[in-house]
Amino acid sequence: MVLVGLTVALLGVHGARVIAFPLGYLLTAIPLPMFFYANLSSQLQLWSSSLGVGCLQLVGVMAFREGNVIDLGPVQLQVVEACSGIRYLLPLTSLALLCAYLFKDRMWKRVVLVLSSIPISIMLNGFRIGMIGVLVEVYGKGAAEGFYHLFEGWVIFMVSFGLLIAEMVLLARIGEEKSQGSVFDRLTWREQSEERDHQAVHMGPCRSQSFSGPAYLCSVALLAPFTLFSAVVVDREEIHPPRSAFVDFPMLIDGWQGAPFPLEQQYLDALRFDDYVLADYRSDKKQPVNFYAAYYRSQRKGQSAHSPQSCLPGGGWEIASLTQRELPMSQGMMQSLRVNRAVIQKGDQKQIVLYWFKQRDRNLTNEYLVKLYLLWDAVSRRRTDGALVRLASLVGPGESESAVDQRLQEFAVAAGQELTKFVPD
Repeated sequence: MVLVGLTVALLGVHGARVIAFPLGYLLTAIPLPMFFYANLSSQLQLWSSSLGVGCLQLVGVMAFREGNVIDLGPVQLQVVEACSGIRYLLPLTSLALLCAYLFKDRMWKRVVLVLSSIPISIMLNGFRIGMIGVLVEVYGKGAAEGFYHLFEGWVIFMVSFGLLIAEMVLLARIGEEKSQGSVFDRLTWREQSEERDHQAVHMGPCRSQSFSGPAYLCSVALLAPFTLFSAVVVDREEIHPPRSAFVDFPMLIDGWQGAPFPLEQQYLDALRFDDYVLADYRSDKKQPVNFYAAYYRSQRKGQSAHSPQSCLPGGGWEIASLTQRELPMSQGMMQSLRVNRAVIQKGDQKQIVLYWFKQRDRNLTNEYLVKLYLLWDAVSRRRTDGALVRLASLVGPGESESAVDQRLQEFAVAAGQELTKFVPD
């Protein structure tokens, strides 16, 4: 916005229109917010896994998919976030925007060019995963690691860019404009450069006169407070309230006996939390309740809680329903706790999952509100710590969902009394 304002002040509205696309194109250099990036990446992982399995089965390789894990028999390939294809999608879409801007042809052709970059990147990433599966089948697991893995990715991206150029050539041959020359004759900014020079000649003197001392003073007066405010907010240190480590989380809570177990390293690398607890709690002979809480000391630099809504499908679970409900809590705590309730299925198995985001002194269920309060508390309270809390339990044979809900509610009340020590308000 500052650049747009300065451009309008220096060149006027007409001058800003001439360079509107270059200014807007700068937005492609800004990374997506982590919340959108994680959700998009999770969905791309599932699509890429499905396409990869389809390619493998097409060439006669036995392969099965469970979430984002491809089972080749003796070898299992996991389509992690780095292989989701988002690193193809975003750069290729940016290149398609630039090509469409330079492609002097009808608007519908330029729109088609940009939109086609999305399926091209997704399809080729699925093909790459299938190709890796074939190489692993022939040469072993080493074909999916190290230099070969990186080189395959680079080659596929160049192929996708080549397909984009080939599409431009085909589009240039469609319609009345095909007699105007090859596609390379239309990759030019000559017309816009002449228009820009023409406008510069006519607006240069008047703009230099109109943008006088008072205008400079007004610009400085508007920019200075925001500059100082940004410097203060960015440089000041966050407040990290004292808390107990999850290693001390009790394994016996109101008759619930817990058994902790660790997460695999690949999940630790992906989730990037600062502390966590993962344990199964049993009471009497009931089905266990799986308790998971991930604490983030700071959520400013790409670290944030991953919603189960985007993570569960990666494990092969299908979300049958997702609702919100109020859990009545015990006296001395809040009157009720609002949680997300998901019913998930995988084959004959069914689970009920309750989860919420404990962000400072708030318990939230909406991921957009989590980000909004994260921004507000970072400015007003200098805190961005928080946690994701998740409870899950299997629906046993002949057991009703209401019985599982009751079991989860009982444990939520018991665990909630202990949680504040580890996730401070």
